[in-house]
Order: sequence, then C-alpha cells, then structure tokens
Amino acid sequence: MYLPILLAAFSAALVSAAFGIIALWFLPAQDSTDVTSVFTETSTGTVLLFDGENLLDSTPDGRALLVASRHPGTSWQKLMAFISPRFQGLDSLLQRLPMEGAFEIASLENTHPLILRAENRGGVTKIELLDAANATQTSVNPLTQRAILDEISLLRDAVAGAPMLAWRESAEGEVIWANGPYLLQSCAILAEGKELGWPLPKLFAQANPQQNQPEHRQSLALPSGKQAWFNISTRAEDGGWLRYAVPADAAVQAEASLRDFMQTLTKTFAQLPIGLAIFDANRKLQLFNPALLDLTHLPPDFLSMRPTLLSVLDAMRDRKMLPEPKDYRNWRRELLQMEKAAASGQYEETWNLPDGQTYKVVGRPHPNGALALMIEDISTEMLRSRRFRADMELSQAVIDEVEDAIAVFDQSGHLVMSNSAYATLWGHDPGAEIGECTLRQLTSHWRNMAAPCGLWVELEEYVATVGDREAWQGEVRFLDGRLVNCRFAPLTGGSTLARFRVQLVKETNRPKLAQASKRGNG
Repeated sequence: MYLPILLAAFSAALVSAAFGIIALWFLPAQDSTDVTSVFTETSTGTVLLFDGENLLDSTPDGRALLVASRHPGTSWQKLMAFISPRFQGLDSLLQRLPMEGAFEIASLENTHPLILRAENRGGVTKIELLDAANATQTSVNPLTQRAILDEISLLRDAVAGAPMLAWRESAEGEVIWANGPYLLQSCAILAEGKELGWPLPKLFAQANPQQNQPEHRQSLALPSGKQAWFNISTRAEDGGWLRYAVPADAAVQAEASLRDFMQTLTKTFAQLPIGLAIFDANRKLQLFNPALLDLTHLPPDFLSMRPTLLSVLDAMRDRKMLPEPKDYRNWRRELLQMEKAAASGQYEETWNLPDGQTYKVVGRPHPNGALALMIEDISTEMLRSRRFRADMELSQAVIDEVEDAIAVFDQSGHLVMSNSAYATLWGHDPGAEIGECTLRQLTSHWRNMAAPCGLWVELEEYVATVGDREAWQGEVRFLDGRLVNCRFAPLTGGSTLARFRVQLVKETNRPKLAQASKRGNG
C-alpha cells in the first residue's frame, strides 16, 4: 500500500525538480539584462573597455563611434583608425600603459581638440574620449544630439557617394581618412590575396617638389596595365591636407585628340606654299608655318616670341617686305584699318613690293575674335598676266593694221576679238563688250545695215557646228549700196573667223574679168 504513495511522492519530486531547473534557467536570463553592460542607456561620454583587443563594454556614444567607422576590422582596429591620426605618439603610450597604469593626451587639432584618457586595471583597458571644449559637461540635449547625428549621417552619405576620391593626409603624409570611392579604388589595386588594412594605402605618390600645389594632374596604374587620370585638388588644413581626385580620363583623351589634330594641321600647314599667320583676340601671334618665314624674311626666334600683328608688320616694313608708304603715320593708320577690315573678313589686297615681287594678302576672321592672315606670292602669276596682256595688246595692234574688218568668235558664239576696221565698217565698236557680246546680237545689228539675205542664218549654224568645218564665203549689200565680200573660216579650239571686205567700184565695172579670174582659179 506504500508503493503508490512512494511513486506519487517520487513523481511530485521529479516534477518539482524539473520546474526548479526551468526556473533556474530563466532566472539568469532575466537577471542578465541588468548585468549585460556596466553602462546604462543614459550614460554619457565615449568610454570603451577592452580585454587586450577584445571589446568588453562601451557607452552608447562609444558604440556609435564604432558603428560610424567605415574601416574594416575588429573594434580595436576601428578605434585605432579613428584616434591614431589624431594623437601623436599614441602607440608608444599604449605599449607602456600596463606598466604605468594610466595616461592622458590631447589631440593635434587646434580647432576642435580632443582629450584621450586611458587606464589599465586588472588587465582591462579603459579608453575615454572627451571634447576639450566641453570636458566638464555631463549631459547633452537629446534633441540637439539627434540633430547633430542626422546631419553627420547626411554629410557621411554625401561624401561616400561623391563621384570623386577624397582623403585626408597627416603632416607626415599618411592617409588618415578616406571616403568610399577612395576605399573602392584602393581595393581595386590591391595585390591578389591582400586585404585592406590600416594605415590606408597611398594611391597617389607625392614625390615631386610641387606636391602641395592647389591643382595638378596625376595618373594611377591599374592592374589591367592601363592608366587612370585624375585632377587632384589640395586644401591645407591644421596638421595636414585635404585632397580631392576627380576622374580626368575624358579630358586627357580630348587633349590627346586635340594635340594630334594640331599636329596634323601643323604638318598640313608646313606643306602649304601660302604663308599663314594666326593671331588671337589680343592680336598676338599663335601659329605660323614655314612658308611665312620664306615670304616675310622674318627670323624664327622673333615669331616664336609671339609678337603682335603691328610688330610683325613693322618688322616686315624694316625688311622692305611691305609697300613703301609715303607717310608713316598714315601707313600706321591704314594698318589699323586693315586689322578692322580683316576682322570683318573684308580685307584682300595686292602688295607690290619694292624689289618687284607681288604678294596677295587676305585677312579672315576666326572664332573667339582670332584673325588669320594669309600671304601668297603671286609674282609669277602677275608676270604671266602682264605677258598675256602685252601679247593681247600686240595682237590687237596687228589686226588693227589689217584693212579688212575682222571679228573672232569662240565656240559658244561670244565675240573675243575685233579690229578698228570692223568698227569703221559696221559703225559699232564692241571692244568694251568683249566676252559678253554674242553672235546673235551682232547678226541682228548686221541685218539692220544690210539688205535681207540668208547669209546670217547660215553663219549662226556654221558657228554652232561642232567638228570639222570648211571655210566658205558670200556677199551682202549694205543699204547704202556697197557690196561687202564675207569670208568665214574655222580656227583652233572651235573658234570662227569672220572677215568683211568692201568691193571697190572699179571691180564691179569688170564683171567678166572677175568671172574669168574666178574660173581660172578653179
């Protein structure tokens, strides 16, 4: 009868033990919330506790500092990345801390200095950061702190997402802070198997003597073998520099294309027989080709000094490469007028030099107020033109001595030459209309002075005929009774010669003799 009682008691004890174990399980978990951190959520200041490099505990501000750090690694490495650049000699002080027990140090910053207090008790390191200006304050307005944190978060996101590399360097040249693009670029050039650590790598070597100039351009070697170009701007700060690197690949490529284009233009201009000089908006020489040296006889060193337009013209005048002026003052005034005319694209003149050479000078405006001056030696062309004009005058004098009236038409039927006998016979001098007067216009004039006949229609068809032609002749009678013998013959180049001769009266009184002579010739 005792067995059921024993079993019931044993079961009750077993259940009680189970409930006790469960209660013991939950009680530590419940009480642990009170001993998880030695600091409360209302604790102020930035305090962190470390066992070696392992974080034991921290205040809310200390945890916020670690969360805000973008540096990879442990909590100790993140803290060191923040405080090492700001406190000189911190590494040696931390190494002596277990022996000395405590130290206090101020940061290198002049505007917003910090105070670092470190203690070591029982192997636990306590790090405390204080603002020197507010070291005595014990609390901060929560709303003010929240506004400050929101602004810091906004600024951090803006800097992290900026399309440029930004970093800070200490006075010793070490990188103590960098934004996201800088860190990404640093990771991109790391050797295989290596990780990004502290101190941060220095992407751009500043070995040149102008390392602290406000702006300069540098290249960065990529693992692919290519180079990335950046425009680097520097701003001096207390104890270091703040630098920005803006990608400049597009600008470098554009400058290279422009340089190649300028080289191509230079080679092209070098082959031109025309002297070319380009002046900027201030009328200083910017570009010239070798032909300008040959035509102006100006020394290369003089042109390389980028003289003004008036200086170039003065130097040309000293070498008698300009038309000799009668009045120097008026000549200078004409040069100014020439500059204005060239700037408007209206300057084009022929210079007859004292040595007999002839230059054609053209001024043309260029964009942004620039001016291009082109000088061409046309002495040979002018000589040919003079010779051709002299030959034409000689030919005209020769045919003027011919008694027969002569008119020459080109293949298109335009009058190209006539003599004085033609003007006397037909009462019309087309000398002023050479090249413009046509055969149709002249035949209309001839019809008005002669009796009706079909000779003029045949002549128009004859002149318009293309190919082999034979000479032929005919007669027309003027309204005053004179009989005119007309002969038409082909010339080279499809031209046509028209010759008119008035038959004398004595020849008309002997028709039989004339006919006999004609038959005899046949």
